[in-house]
Amino acid sequence: MLSPRFRFLRSVASLTTRTFSRGPVSLQGKAPDMSEGNAHLLMSNVRNRLREIVGASTNWRDHQQALADRLSLSNQLAGSQDELPVRRMKDSYIEAHLPLGTDPTLREKYLNYLKGVRFGRILEDLDSLADMRKQIIHPDCDIKFTGHVTWVGKTSIEAKMHMSQYHGGAYTPVLDATFVMVARDPENKRAAFVNPLKPEGIEEEKLFHQGEINKTRRIELSTASLLKVAPTAEERKIVHSLFLNTLDSKTVSFRSRVLPPNSVWMEDAKVKGLEICHPQERNIFNRIFGGFLMRKAYELGWANACVYGGCRPNLVAVDDILFRKPVEIGSLLLLSSQVCYTEGKYIQVRVHTEVLDPLTRQHNTTNVFHFTFVTDKDVPNIVPQSYGESMLYLDGKRHFNQTLGSQ
Repeated sequence: MLSPRFRFLRSVASLTTRTFSRGPVSLQGKAPDMSEGNAHLLMSNVRNRLREIVGASTNWRDHQQALADRLSLSNQLAGSQDELPVRRMKDSYIEAHLPLGTDPTLREKYLNYLKGVRFGRILEDLDSLADMRKQIIHPDCDIKFTGHVTWVGKTSIEAKMHMSQYHGGAYTPVLDATFVMVARDPENKRAAFVNPLKPEGIEEEKLFHQGEINKTRRIELSTASLLKVAPTAEERKIVHSLFLNTLDSKTVSFRSRVLPPNSVWMEDAKVKGLEICHPQERNIFNRIFGGFLMRKAYELGWANACVYGGCRPNLVAVDDILFRKPVEIGSLLLLSSQVCYTEGKYIQVRVHTEVLDPLTRQHNTTNVFHFTFVTDKDVPNIVPQSYGESMLYLDGKRHFNQTLGSQ
């Protein structure tokens, strides 16, 4: 079985805390201690500790005052990265536990209808603090999350998270995830400098070097995006072949299209959803929690793959989740899941989320998610009709090939 991997990219994430300021606490003192010396920090306490570190409000009714108070932090921002103290990877290390084995009430929250673990909940937990190494996550065994910063640029941070589960008398690896976050000023209007990172030892040097490679890869993917440049010559041949396979040989007309056997039009492989964004799902900066968005997108994508394949799919990979814009409290969040590529037993799903302003009727894209699923039988071929759908098909194929190529 192929191993899922996960990468999460936040393009607009407020990371400006005391860690990045010029104040005496961050320059001379220690980095914020998430665990307060407790090696068994519970996931339920992580958000509370983050609120204390950042100084965020705990009540929604106080959020406007909290935002106003944050403006005073602007004069503490560093003018350059050189003004900030150097950090080590171990300074950011955190360990948090999810006691599914010892807390039946908590276990109920994570159970799916097949008595397994809801993976959307795991995505939600990872975002609070991914290659899947085991396909099975036991619902009655404790889970441990660990992670630390592995690379920094001037204003961005890459952090690796690891999840393991206690089973058979020991913790064994379950999945890994990589998060990329961008630091913002207290008003979330411009980038802010982050502390430089000093690798120590060969292993940390390798992690830091991989961060540089990942940065280069992100730039290359953005440059080659089908939203910016035309498909390659080989991709154009693929699109033309798909077009020829749908022509009606009886009419010899460009307008007459026929669906090939064992195929589904892309237009008929969609599932949509809507969420009203309530304060209950807010993060410490009083915007919608990114983990909540990931869970909703994953569950919609899974349902899309399930309906399309006619059986229960298994996750293979979550690829490059890009957070383009924050989602404000009170927004109408529209989610659209689309099967965009298939090959044998594999289903590539793209979930696009956007915010609708009911007063202005304006739509703004907030996130794009890419999920790869596998089933226990071959699935119908997905077939695009329009040029736009053909670009979705090629984009899905790129993500799929990248997923298989990294296994």
